[in-house]
Parts: sequence; structure tokens; C-alpha cells
Amino acid sequence: MPHPLDAAAVRSWCAQALDALGRARETIDAINVYPVADADTGTNLYLTVESAARAVEAACAGEPTPAQAVRAMAHGALIGARGNSGTILAQLLRGMAEEVGAAEDGAGPDGPRGGTSPEGGSSGGDSSDGDSCGEDDGELLRRALRRAATAARAAVAHPVEGTVLTVAAAAAEAAASAAGDCAAVARAAWAAARTALEDTPDQLPALSRAGVVDAGGYGLVTVLGALVATLTGERPEDPAAGRAGAPVPYPGPDSGPDGEGCAAPGGPDGPGGPGGPAYEVLYLLEADDDAVAALRARLDALGDSLVVVGGDGLWNVHVHVDDAGAAVEAGIEAGRPFRIRITHFGAQGDRQAARAARHAVPRAVVAVVPGDGLAELCAAAGATTVTVRPGEPPASGELVQALRRANAPEVVLLPNDPELRHTAAAAAEQARAEGLRVAIIPTRSPVQGIAALAVHEPGRRFDEDVVAMTSAAGATRYGELCVAERQAWTTAGICQAGDVLGLIEGDVALIGAEAAQVAAAVLDRMLSAGGELVTLVVGADASGDLAEYLEDHVRRTHLAVDTLVYEGRQSGPLLIGVE
Repeated sequence: MPHPLDAAAVRSWCAQALDALGRARETIDAINVYPVADADTGTNLYLTVESAARAVEAACAGEPTPAQAVRAMAHGALIGARGNSGTILAQLLRGMAEEVGAAEDGAGPDGPRGGTSPEGGSSGGDSSDGDSCGEDDGELLRRALRRAATAARAAVAHPVEGTVLTVAAAAAEAAASAAGDCAAVARAAWAAARTALEDTPDQLPALSRAGVVDAGGYGLVTVLGALVATLTGERPEDPAAGRAGAPVPYPGPDSGPDGEGCAAPGGPDGPGGPGGPAYEVLYLLEADDDAVAALRARLDALGDSLVVVGGDGLWNVHVHVDDAGAAVEAGIEAGRPFRIRITHFGAQGDRQAARAARHAVPRAVVAVVPGDGLAELCAAAGATTVTVRPGEPPASGELVQALRRANAPEVVLLPNDPELRHTAAAAAEQARAEGLRVAIIPTRSPVQGIAALAVHEPGRRFDEDVVAMTSAAGATRYGELCVAERQAWTTAGICQAGDVLGLIEGDVALIGAEAAQVAAAVLDRMLSAGGELVTLVVGADASGDLAEYLEDHVRRTHLAVDTLVYEGRQSGPLLIGVE
């Protein structure tokens, strides 16, 4: 049964689009050959939709109207847009949001959406129970897709056919002539977009020579397919990435910036010489709408691949130029630019080295660890480590450096400490802004990080690997021993300076005088809920026979439970994990 085009549908659309782009990301990255080979278009689209999905999730914490949900989606895409492909998608969503908002406010051609008829019934569709996608929703989606295609084309300084703009126009045209409810309109738009995508090699010689379809158009078809899946429960098949029999190239190490939808750089005589302009400049801009026309004209004169999207005082600006300072100054004259990102494309040899380093491994893991022994253990398992000292947590910049140092396009971050959740999130956001795909697994202890690292498999899809690592970490209960520095109230009573504290899941469970006895009691409590494997990470302050005593204790009192011991050399006597 079709679903209505409501806030819940918008939320589901975001989630399904993000999942679909996650699956298609590598394919989209691989086929972008126009105007320059680029390995980031799929990643840019994924990050843009990820930002949109976060905004919708926040909006859906209340009870948003459909217009509010779509506006949140468009705003999230605008502030998180990456590359030209992402900014064009953000403008497509903005166009849809403007139409849905106008209908809800009563400015649409048919008056207020979801109003009350003279007979007292709902005018929100042709189903009295509100469970179907009605004819009025179908008309709203027709208008929204048409407005989206028009807005996106207007945002691009020099539109080129055979790109995502062509695909969006085909979707809007098919939607306009489709009969029926919003599910039927979505199906028609997706089918027409897919056909238009297949024809893009006939419109762009660069695509024809490479034997591939347009990368940005592929991404839009993927997003429209997610809309069909949301409204109908059917999952459309993935579009073809290239012509039958044609190999799909992976962008070379001299890949350049994403310029989807725009005219190609000037070539050998154009800005920046043979490689085009030297810089990619992106920023968000707070400016009056009437100041943007002058900004567009000035930036268009400075470079190429210009896309300016947004409105109502907030804009996302993307341009390729030789004079990055002039591009930023143009923004300052128009309003207040912020989140400024300038990328120097550099010499071809530099780009080759950087790209080769980035793809040295397909995926990496960064682990924050509290001891040299743990660092050696995680490094032996292939992780990049950040070793921290007691009372000196890493700053987000240090984590960003580690994410870069991992030399992989996809990175899994293991913070291994609940106090680092905000620091890790900030570092991940900055790395994502630089084009990395980063997932944070909320490990609260190094033993959870060890469990996650044990099941890490770079050969799996990114999402599948993250799920497996998260499951392994979540299935690991954690405990530790520490020594009280002063008298204090705890969940187990009052402790004195020098007491040994046994913690389970971060809470003090036991207070004692001897580390071995407290550790054995902690193990017994943790294993009372079951377990097959105990991991003991011995700290620098532990006695020499602590691990041997605990191994013997587990062997005698808990049958069929295995024990692993590592020399972590962390501060504190012991870390404990039970799986």
C-alpha cells in the first residue's frame, strides 16, 4: 500500500537515500570523468545526504509538518553540501521544499494542503483513513519536482546537458505528465531519470569516450529510487554505471575537483593552465538575496565550475579559481562567509602522490589507547593509534591528524572512552569536510575497541564492517580496577585514599584492599550474566602475578570460559572485558 508524503515519509526517504548512496558510493566515485576525473562525487553526495538526514532526525524529535520536514532536509543538505554534485542536490531539495512549503501555507494553486472540505471531510487525499498517497499529494510532488529542476539549473552559472541537470529535467517532465498519486509520480520520475541517465554518454563526448554515464546523474537516480522505495515499499534496481561491455574506469591519481553540471574548465588556455584553476573554494555565506547576483557575476569572471545555491539569507558557494583570496573577498563584500574551505589542487605529481597515499588501503581504523602496550597491540592489528596519558585527553585536531595519517578514504574511529564522544564527533566532522568517510563506533573502553578490531574486515562493504564492529563492541561488557586517590562517595559506599576500586560499566561496584581479590569479585559478577571469553589488559601498576592469579580463578570457577591476557602498560592495574 502506498504511503503518504508526510514527515515520516521524508524521514524514511532520507534514511533510505543515505543507505542507497552508501552502497553506490564507490561506483559513483569511479565513474566521474566530466569535466575532470574525480574520485569524490559519490562521497560528496553521501556526505550531503548524511547532513540532510541529521537535520531531519533533529526536526522529527517533535511533530513536524511535511513542509517542516522537507525544509529541514533541504537546510541540512545546504549546510553540509560537498562539491558541485552536493550543492546541486541541495538546490534540488530546496526547490522541493519551497513548493511543499507554499502548498502548506496555502500559496499553492489549489490552496492549503490538507485543509477541510465544505462537507467537513479532509481534503488531504482520496483515502479517508490517511493511509494512502492521495491525488493531491501526487500533484504536489509533480510541482515540487518541476520546481526542483528549475531551481537547480538556475543555480549553475553555465549549465551543460548530459549532467545531473538533464536527469533532473527528465524526471520533472515525466512527473508532470504522470497520472495518479505520489507513488505513481515518483515511479514515473525515477524511470524517466534512469532513461535520461543512460542517454548521457550521447550528450557528452567525455562520457562516451570513457563508456560511463554521468556520476551526478547516477546519484540523483539513486536518491529518486529511495523515494520510490519509501512511497511504495519497492526497491528499484540500481542504474547501470556504463554502456554494455564498456569498462568502468577508476579515476586516476591526478583526479581533479568535482565539477558536475558545469561547463568544463578552459583547457590548455583556460584558467590555471592545462590542469584548470589552481584552487577549489567553498564557503557558506550569510548575505542578502539581492547581493548574490553581483557575487555570481564576480565569481564567474574569476573562474569556472561556479554553483551558488540557497536563499533566504544563507547560501552555499562553490567555485574553481586561480585567485582564492579574490573569491573569498567577493564573499566578504556580499556578506559574511564562514566554513571557508580552500583546496590547492597543486602540481600533478603532488596530486598523484596524495591520491596514491590516500588509496594505499581501502579502509583503516584509528584507535585511541591509554598505554604503549595497547598501542603496540592495536598497531599490530593494523590500526593507527593515538596514545594518551592520564588526564591529558586528545584534542579534536590530534584525532583529525590521525584520521589523515591513516591514508585511507574510509576510516573507522574507536574513541575507547565515553568522555571523548564530543571530541571524536568534532574530529570526524572536520575529516568528512575534507572528503574522508568516517564512522565512529562508540566504544567506551579499550577492551571494546579490541573486540571491534578483532572482527574488522576491510574487504567488506563499509556499512557492513561498521555494523560488525559495533556489534562486537556492544557485546563486550567492560570493567576495570583503579586506585582511589582520596576519600570519596561512590555507588558502592565511601572509599578511602589507596583503596582498590572495582568498576563495572563505569560504575564503582566493589571497594577492597587487595587488587587480586577485588578483580576476582568483579569477574564473578560480570560472568554471572554469562560469557565465553575474558580479556585481561594488565596495566603498568599491576603486580607481576595478577594476571596468572585471575587466569587460574577463571579456569577453576567458570568452566568453558577462555582467557586472553595482554600487556597494556596503561595507568591503573587492570582492564577487563567479557564477551
